[in-house]
Amino acid sequence: MPADSDTPAADMDDADDDVLVPIPPDHGEAEPAPEEVQANLYDFPKYYDLVFGSDWKAEYDFLLDGIKKHGDGAVQTMFEPACGTGRLMVKLGKAGYAIAGNDLNEKAVAFCNARLARHGLPETAVVGDMADFSVEEPVDACFNMINSFRHLGSQAEAESHLNCIADALRPGGLYFLGLHLTPEDDDWEGEETWHARRGQLSIISDLRTTHFDRANRMETLGMTFDVSTPTRRFIMRDVMHYRTYTRVEIKELFQTVDRFEILETYDFCYEIDEPIEIDALTEDVVFVLKKK
Repeated sequence: MPADSDTPAADMDDADDDVLVPIPPDHGEAEPAPEEVQANLYDFPKYYDLVFGSDWKAEYDFLLDGIKKHGDGAVQTMFEPACGTGRLMVKLGKAGYAIAGNDLNEKAVAFCNARLARHGLPETAVVGDMADFSVEEPVDACFNMINSFRHLGSQAEAESHLNCIADALRPGGLYFLGLHLTPEDDDWEGEETWHARRGQLSIISDLRTTHFDRANRMETLGMTFDVSTPTRRFIMRDVMHYRTYTRVEIKELFQTVDRFEILETYDFCYEIDEPIEIDALTEDVVFVLKKK
């Protein structure tokens, strides 16, 4: 079994990992199947960060370009709800922004703060709910780049989140919100598989839709990490539930809260000079919202 938690101070650059399950010595028998473990993947931030942290550069560049294009020239403070391991927080902090964030998972927050400290930055991540939080002083911009918003399972939680963001922003502040929309056809399903490696740690991750309830607006996804080093291997499985949004439903949500102006929409190519128009088949979208 894996340890109960990942070591917060462990960096994703570590060459090996002492959390993995040992594979018995080979005495000529057929190699046993790897042990399978049901786990909350967010409780293992080192693995999570390796799998999802590799895309930071495109998102980071997009945020800087978006601030330059859509901001008023005075963006210095930023906040990330559902910040996870802080892959973007640390980059923005090193670029000179005053950055803070929150996340429900204590282990992810500890990992994030350890990462910030290693780079000489204040430990500004806190355990908190992205649908129920406040900040001491209004910030210039907020961001939530890939689907964390969809963990909010109800209309009330989504509205509360947007109101918390609006309260956290100064007048004219920006919110970059990225999510997958549900296209308006009947054949939609999601599946992604990719391989991440750092040093001797290798993870093959698989994310796929296992159930889609359009009427109740809920997508169930199975997430698998096949984790290995030269001597150890096990498979971690988790289940996640995402609230779904069509283009009409997300527009209705913004109209209900009515505290933001939609400045522009982009896809996950993050080309700041190539905004998109959302249509019936649009899936990946980043909204650039401005507080009214």
